[in-house]
Formats: sequence, C-alpha cells, structure tokens
Amino acid sequence: MKSRETELLVLYLAIDLVLLNAALAIMAWLSLDISARDYRTMSIYVLHGNLAWIISYLIFSKKNLYLRDNIFNRLIRITKRQLVFYLVSAVIAFMFVPGPFFRTFFFEYTLLFYLGKVVFYWLFYYYLRQRRGSGNSTLNTAVIGHGETGDLLKRIIVSNPSLGYRFSGFISSNEISEEEEELGHPDKLEEIIDRHNLQMIFYTISLFSDENGELRGKKILKLCNQKGVRLRFVPKDQWCFKSSRNNLESIGDLLVLNPQEIPLDNVSFRIQKRLFDIAFSLMVILFIFSWLLPIVAIAIKLSSRGPVFFKQQRTGINNRTFYCYKFRSMKPSKEADTLQASADDDRITPIGHFMRKTNIDELPQFFNVLIGDMSVVGPRPHMLKHTEEYAELIDYYLVRHYVKPGISGWAQVKGYRGETKKLSAMQNRVNADMEYIRNWSFAWDLKIIWLTVFSKKAWNNAV
Repeated sequence: MKSRETELLVLYLAIDLVLLNAALAIMAWLSLDISARDYRTMSIYVLHGNLAWIISYLIFSKKNLYLRDNIFNRLIRITKRQLVFYLVSAVIAFMFVPGPFFRTFFFEYTLLFYLGKVVFYWLFYYYLRQRRGSGNSTLNTAVIGHGETGDLLKRIIVSNPSLGYRFSGFISSNEISEEEEELGHPDKLEEIIDRHNLQMIFYTISLFSDENGELRGKKILKLCNQKGVRLRFVPKDQWCFKSSRNNLESIGDLLVLNPQEIPLDNVSFRIQKRLFDIAFSLMVILFIFSWLLPIVAIAIKLSSRGPVFFKQQRTGINNRTFYCYKFRSMKPSKEADTLQASADDDRITPIGHFMRKTNIDELPQFFNVLIGDMSVVGPRPHMLKHTEEYAELIDYYLVRHYVKPGISGWAQVKGYRGETKKLSAMQNRVNADMEYIRNWSFAWDLKIIWLTVFSKKAWNNAV
C-alpha cells in the first residue's frame, strides 16, 4: 500500500495542476495579446508551466505536504513555493524555450494561479473547521502509550485536521500530567472505547525492548476488530521499518503499520469509488427516480395511510449512525425500528410486496449515496437494534463498518438477503461482507451491480 504521504503528495499536486491550467485558460481567454491565443504559443506555455510546477512541487513537497495549525502558516508556504516556481520557470525558459518568453501574459496567469491557490486553501480550511465542528469525517482517536512517540503523534494529529482524526486522549498505565488527556488504563480498553466512542487507536509499541508487546498487540487487535475500531501500530523503533513497504503508512515523520489493511484504506481507491458513486447515483436519480417518483407516490398513498418515504437510523462506516431512506412499503408501526419484516408480514402493503420484490423501495437510497452516507456497493446497513444484537453474537461483525454500507453487496447477490430467522443466516452475510471488504476492486463493484440487476439469486428471498 502507498504511504499516506505519497497519496497526499499526489492529491495536492493534482489540485495544483488543475488550478494552474485553469488560470492559464482563463487568462488566455481574457488576454488582449493575440499571440496568447495562438495554438503553438499556448502549447509552449502549458508545457513550460506544468513542467516548472511539477519540479517546484517535488523540490518543496515535504515542507508543504501536511496542513498546519492555521491558514497563515499555509499562505507562507504557498508564497515560498511560488517564488521557487518563478526561479525554476526562468531556468527552463532560458535553457529550452526559444525567443522572448517572459511576456506580461506569463506573470498574469501565474498571479491568477497564486490567488486561486490562496482562495482554494482558505475555503478548504473553512470547510475543515465546519466539518470538524459538526463531527463529520473525523474519527475519535486515542493513543495507547505515553512518551516521546505518543507526544509526537498527538502533535501531528492536532495540527493536521486534513488527516481526519480528533484526538481524544492517551490510554496509558503511567500517570499523565494533563488530567483531561488521560482516558484510562489499557486493561480497560473495551470500556474506554465504548465510553469515548473511539473509532481509531494508535498503539505505540517497542518491538525489541518489550517482551510482552507482541502478545498485547494481538489482544488489542482482536478487541478492535470485535468493536469495529481501526488500529495502527506505531513502532518506537522506527529505523527497522525504513526498508519495508508492507502495510506501511506514514503520518508526518512517523511510519505506522496497518494490521487491518484493506484495499479501501488506499485514498486513491476511495476517491475512485466515490466518484463512481456520485456519477451512478446522479444518473439513477435523473433518469429513473425522477419519473418513477410520482407513480410510486400515488400507489403508496392509495395503498395505505402514511408518508411516501420511510426513514430509519442505520449503522454506517466507522459505526456512525445515519438516516437511511426508502419508499414506505409497510404500514406505519411502532415496531418498525425493532421488528424485522418477514415474508408473510401483515404490515407489508399490497404495493409494498411488489416494491420489495423488485427493489424499487430501495431507490431513495441513491440520495444517501449522493450525500456520502452510503455507496452503491457495500455491506447492507442494518437497523441499530440488529447492530447491537449481532455484535454480541458474531465475532468481527462490526468489521463490516470499515467501509461505507451499500445499496447492494456481495452477500445480496449470493442470495443472503431477506429475513434472518437463524443466526447462521446472518453469519453467512457477515462472511460474504468480509470477503468483499478484504478483496475489494472496482471491477468487482461493477460485477455486483450487474448481478444485482440480472442474477436470480439477488432477487430471491426478498420480503
């Protein structure tokens, strides 16, 4: 797996190049200089500008990779890199670009590029503050072990909101001076996870000086998987991992080991999946949902009293709760959030039987996909009561929540859907979901979508 630093480096470089080329195109359109609109001249500007920025970015990359504690710090780094960019541009132009090059147009589009970056990152910081304030897209994070490595990890987490972690405190057997940062002793980890709703744990461990470190690490890993909490080992002996690449990520200057590595831990894969989710859900909403809504709404209203839509709290990624939307297929009932529907359930309306059999009732969930609560493909989200019950009965049940829930999934196309009268039925679902999580690929998502529409198994057992 690529390190977190590599992923962020590529992501920020891509953003910069988009802004650079946008600035170049805008100024070419506005420019009074006829030569700025000439195809050959513009090709030189595009090649020169992109090459100069890539070189400047690589020269100055690690000094500007992680977001710091305020926007002013970022602006200083943006300005420094812009000066490097001008220097590199001058060298490249002098050595490789024939004739007079540094016209007014060059300074116009690079100035617009600089201002565009300032505005972009100001908006980005504002967005991060808003998201962090609302608790979205951040994981409640604790560090096991208090010392030099733990303190450094805390500083990195606190000063880099883009990482998506909210520091909750230390879990340590040693006394900590800051009372508010001490969550408790590692022996009470399960209780601490529940009390503070932890979603990520960093475990600082010495691989050589601690004889019981490996044994404790295995126990903590097992507990985290049972509780649906992501875990990272942070070796105090960093030097021994410098030549290794397996399961390694990096946070600041620290290398961390991911013992729960799954494909969707990779940022580029998550971006790929998210872009597909947005495109696919928009197509369904525009070309299917838009004309089907009034027909279904009238049928639901004629079939029984109550609202057209049904919303229910379900468990999503990182054990977060969200509202899942469906077309209402059952009569309003106080048991809606506790009692699972069965094949002969008298709460299901006449039109409800048809909608559940054809999966039409699931169509509103494409709005859940669009806003980011769900994915087109993933483990099906369960009602909160089921999450609580089955987490106690099935080992690693909560591992399903390491990824976003889906409208359809591998378990559904294998026929594991509908009512779960026996524990083995839910165990089969969990096994299929874990197989999907461990081996995810974009091609597999496309296969599941195809099978959802055309496979008989995906349509059987619907209630």
